[in-house]
Amino acid sequence: MKVPRIAVIGVGHMGRFHAEKLAQLAGEGAIVLAGVCDVDPARAAEAAQKAGTRVIARLEDVAALADAAIVAVHTSEHARVAERLLEAGVDCLIEKPIATTRADAQRLVERARARGRILQVGHIERFSRAFRAIRPALGKPRFVEAHRIGPYPARATDVSVVLDLMIHDLDIVAELAGAEVDRVEAVGVPVLSKTEDIANARLRLVGGCVVNLTASRVSLERLRKVRLFQSDAYVSLDLGENKITLVRREGAVGGDAPPRIVAEKLEFDAADALLLQDRNFAECVRTRAEPEVSGADGVRALDLALRIQEAIEPIEADA
Repeated sequence: MKVPRIAVIGVGHMGRFHAEKLAQLAGEGAIVLAGVCDVDPARAAEAAQKAGTRVIARLEDVAALADAAIVAVHTSEHARVAERLLEAGVDCLIEKPIATTRADAQRLVERARARGRILQVGHIERFSRAFRAIRPALGKPRFVEAHRIGPYPARATDVSVVLDLMIHDLDIVAELAGAEVDRVEAVGVPVLSKTEDIANARLRLVGGCVVNLTASRVSLERLRKVRLFQSDAYVSLDLGENKITLVRREGAVGGDAPPRIVAEKLEFDAADALLLQDRNFAECVRTRAEPEVSGADGVRALDLALRIQEAIEPIEADA
């Protein structure tokens, strides 16, 4: 395949951004933007005009016009839409979470494998410059703490804050510390929606790592920060500001010279993580390489998120 043809399915909040990035890649000659498809014809027409592409009226028409698609429909529709595309021979990048149930998620992975299709999941923090810069320095963390909070979004919230926001940090945890859970404690509260809008979870992983996560979509401020402790270092990742604080030990305990603590602060220019993610997808479609965030990675993060959701006890109404 020379230049892949890629469509966007669903041009709501995230889909519009994907259409913009694909239009940029098309301008570079890296892809052909095959079109946009949405259940709302007016929204599809507006997005197509802005991106300089066509409207694909029906989902069943996508396979004839595109080699690949970015699935950015409502989360509850991820599995249904992606499965139809994969079955039709279309590579897929599915916005996170990959699906809402383990069975649906696993079925998508199996369908992609059976059809020889690329399946990538939109865990965008893997493409953050700060995360990519510090990743080689991270070994086995013993403690991870993450806060991901912000105001109530002007977009659909058909899933809880665990599947909406916390899952980003769960993907990071799984990538760095593993996903085998020994114990889960969690609490969550619905505030402005029918599902949890703020949640906290404490996980103990097999191997001993302890993870404390807080996610909120009803906060006044925005914060996306992850802190990690390992035997020889403390790392603070500010994913919103692209900043790293690295505090590490130099020298061995019991050596000829006493060990000392060295602190280093790093700042990065803001990189377009969404563009990097979509570019990675396009390259995988072209070369048939494994995506940086695979379908199996999406299943892993979803399983952790569902473990947390299942541990949240429902709040009884006041008598």
